[in-house]
Amino acid sequence: MKLHFGINRAKMESANSKLFIFTLLISSFIIISHKYPLFQIVKSPSILFVESKLHTSPLRSNTTIPRLAYLISGSIGDGERIKRTLKALYHPLNQYVLHLDLETSDEERNELVKFVKRDALFVNVRVIERSNLVTYRGPTMVSNTLHAAAILVKDGGEWDWFINLSASDYPLVTQDDLLHSLRNIPRYLNFIEHTSDLDWKEEYRAKPIIIDPGLYSLNKSNIFFVEPQRSVPTAFKLFTGSAWMMLSRPFVEYLLSGWDNLPRTLLMYYTNFLSSPEGYFQTVVCNVQEFINTTVNTDLHYIAWDNPPKQHPHYLTVDDYREMVDSNAPFARKFGKNESVLDKIDSELLGRKPDGFVPGGWFGYTDITLLRPGPGAKRLKSLISGFLSDKDFDKKHCL
Repeated sequence: MKLHFGINRAKMESANSKLFIFTLLISSFIIISHKYPLFQIVKSPSILFVESKLHTSPLRSNTTIPRLAYLISGSIGDGERIKRTLKALYHPLNQYVLHLDLETSDEERNELVKFVKRDALFVNVRVIERSNLVTYRGPTMVSNTLHAAAILVKDGGEWDWFINLSASDYPLVTQDDLLHSLRNIPRYLNFIEHTSDLDWKEEYRAKPIIIDPGLYSLNKSNIFFVEPQRSVPTAFKLFTGSAWMMLSRPFVEYLLSGWDNLPRTLLMYYTNFLSSPEGYFQTVVCNVQEFINTTVNTDLHYIAWDNPPKQHPHYLTVDDYREMVDSNAPFARKFGKNESVLDKIDSELLGRKPDGFVPGGWFGYTDITLLRPGPGAKRLKSLISGFLSDKDFDKKHCL
């Protein structure tokens, strides 16, 4: 009898549990549907499903001056370089996030905070005070980029493109040049270098499994490898490219909200991927039908590699100046601290005086939307139009 009673009781508890779970799911769905009308029931002859796409910010009209959102990041000893880069990039229409990673001393980080707070002009500049630990070649670089993008989406108002730079980057054109050149460009475009031809990277980056100590430790240390290796995925196609990019707002919002879950799936995959900043964003954009045809295959940088290329590009000097200018790129890297070529760029390309801002139409504060483009705009327009006017442009997305 006891056994018989136990079986009946188990059946009753199982039935009650299933009924409770079913009731809870139905109740939750009703509450969500009522509170968030963006979830809409879509009828089909054979299925009933919840709309898979969240609403994103509408693209701003090309009749408006574009606005940019910048992340400028650095590590220990980069505080002064970030200040200089910020002044070279500053425009009141833009938004800025500055980040010194956790390896930086509190004194250096606090000095950057004070620098921003002292200048009333910097109302559009934010310093991440609770810093992230960023490991070179690790997924913490991706995490840090997404963190800054989330801040800019939440608190940065209206902007059209997100640009990530490091303290070793520097502009080769003024912001007036850049904003003027982008004004008539479709604002859904993503300027991101990419290729599916992994070549040696398949064996040395896609198959090894790495651990980034920055995900769990307060002390910076190198990534390390674990066994066994893994095979190349079949659920999505891998792409690789540059870690530096200019991303459209719709794509950035997709990365953050991930309405079909792919960005989160790939984020977990790239957590154990060597040099994930050079693959995560490319793989997402090229595996989503909505964004495949939005890519422009460039990182908008002048970067000089040795031949054969080493792990790092070589530091740029005055000897590279002419090639930098002739590249028509709006940015260049890598620059050493206080490198003399930066002074040459300031004086000859940006018109910036030592410790000053780059002159622009916004000087005088009468009309911050007034742009005064210079020779840099002509160079940059030549670069961009070269990509967009290519007769095979529409056939070169995500190859």
